[in-house]
Amino acid sequence: MQFNSKVIHAGQHPEETSGAVMPPIFQTSTYVQEAPDVNKGYDYARVGNPTRTALEKLIAGLENATECAAFGSGCAAMDAMIKMFRPGDHIISSNDLYGGTYRLFTQVFEPFGIQFSFVDMTSHQNVENAITKSTKMIWIETPTNPLLNIVDIRAVVHLAKERNILTAVDNTFASPYLQQPLDLGVDAVIHSTTKYLGGHSDVIGGAIASSNKAIIENARFQVKTTGGVPGPMDCYLTLRGIKTLAVRMQRTCENARKIAEYIRNHPKTGDVRYPGIEDHPGHETAKAQMKDFGGMVSFSLKSDSISKAHEFMKNTRIFTLAESLGGVESLISHPASMTHGSIPAEVRHKAGLKDSLIRISSGIEDIDDLLEDLEHAFSKI
Repeated sequence: MQFNSKVIHAGQHPEETSGAVMPPIFQTSTYVQEAPDVNKGYDYARVGNPTRTALEKLIAGLENATECAAFGSGCAAMDAMIKMFRPGDHIISSNDLYGGTYRLFTQVFEPFGIQFSFVDMTSHQNVENAITKSTKMIWIETPTNPLLNIVDIRAVVHLAKERNILTAVDNTFASPYLQQPLDLGVDAVIHSTTKYLGGHSDVIGGAIASSNKAIIENARFQVKTTGGVPGPMDCYLTLRGIKTLAVRMQRTCENARKIAEYIRNHPKTGDVRYPGIEDHPGHETAKAQMKDFGGMVSFSLKSDSISKAHEFMKNTRIFTLAESLGGVESLISHPASMTHGSIPAEVRHKAGLKDSLIRISSGIEDIDDLLEDLEHAFSKI
């Protein structure tokens, strides 16, 4: 089955009792059991829910995984994944990554004795040099957030498998429409389903998809035990959002490509980061492992002034100044003070994240309106 059909049909069946085409919202906390040790697959809603099961089967189908575990947020999914490890274990991660991930790793898990190294993963040698006898997992973001660097997934997987190290990819920026890391040998894929999968800025959620039995068993244990549970309405909204993932991603990629070219040629811009630009250092790698180049564009102003960046963002009328990404509406944000504010300035600067960097999440509006809006903002600085 091709991807555009999978988003509608993967793992989905009409509801048994009514024949409903869309899975109903099973708004219940518990289930009748035939006997104390006999049930029909569900006993308590923290452990499982039919609406959640439908979502998990759909995401598993999109990522070509045997199973998926859904969570109440992307952070809950990441938290569950790291709880596979124990004090003294070592994890290698990108040095350019979502601020919430960095905060979780350094402020929650490091105090419990799990060790992290943050390296520039665009260099295969950097990853290899960071490996120790205690390394248990390599955590990959690609494209990275917010600099849109590209990591060669196949190369990292090859390095990891030689040493029996697990690999995980945060696939939020790409979505399974653009990139399917499990097909490249990765052990687990993590999503903030809040973003492209949900697609309408109206739900929070997360997911882990894998064909590794130990990873899935841990994920389900963590949902049951620590309670990072998505509600049935959240699962339903995400299911509904996924149905239009392919058409939304096609439009957002088209818009992002035109936005990147427009910004790149504007006299008031400095560095422009978009993997679809041919001189982007990761362009060829992205071309090899992604279907298209995504809906995210990052850039700095020629003056590299924070005040100018703030002034620019205040003067957009269609682009909304807000955190998050992946919705139908175009968003604009300032990573240093918003999504990546929890990362110390010296760490951001070392990774190349300038204080004036602006991040755009392209929506599906008419491209002429988006370009006109950007031109209006440029005219005010």
